[in-house]
Amino acid sequence: MFKKVLISDDFGSINKGVLTVLNQAGINNVKQVQYCDDAYLEIKSAIKNNVPYDLFITDLNFKTDHRAQKYGSGEAITEQLRKEYPTLKMITYSVEDRLQKVRHLINNIEVNAFVCKGRNGLLDLSKAIDSVYKNELFLSDQVKQALHSRNELEIVDYDIHLLTQLSLGHSKDAISNYFKENGIAPNSLSSIEKRQGKLLIQFRASNAIHLISIVKDLGLI
Repeated sequence: MFKKVLISDDFGSINKGVLTVLNQAGINNVKQVQYCDDAYLEIKSAIKNNVPYDLFITDLNFKTDHRAQKYGSGEAITEQLRKEYPTLKMITYSVEDRLQKVRHLINNIEVNAFVCKGRNGLLDLSKAIDSVYKNELFLSDQVKQALHSRNELEIVDYDIHLLTQLSLGHSKDAISNYFKENGIAPNSLSSIEKRQGKLLIQFRASNAIHLISIVKDLGLI
């Protein structure tokens, strides 16, 4: 089992629950920090001193305060750590449940587990720690859809921009102008109409309102 673990979460009450789970797993060498920058420095220092952490557990969202941060989110710190320390085991533990976000963390940043905070959060975290130790991927049940086939769920950043604008009630003309102003391409009216049509077919939606309802239910926007 893991011997040394770092927790990064800005709520002490959450940290206590995580600490309990770790102690029950026989892991007693645990440090807690409340800022992502502190987590980065702690991990870097531990490696430099030849006493590295085996596991890093982090939330995604951190409230901003008077202290300026280079890494302001769990996503930012895990992405940087993965670049520098590709073998470090990392678990994301968050209330976030948008499938697009989970998919990005698993497929692109390659976190080893995504656990949703909530009623079964600590139980799932216990399972995740065991799975990650065995080099197995773990996702909480409510976000397992994130790894379904590309044809069913995968959409690109362009689609997210389009769906977000549609969800705000903007017309295709207004979206075209917005895309042009923000350097998003393709931005012609015909391109936007074609892409919306493909999304309607992909998600089996009858109209734009139905489409937005579906992608929101799936946690894509």
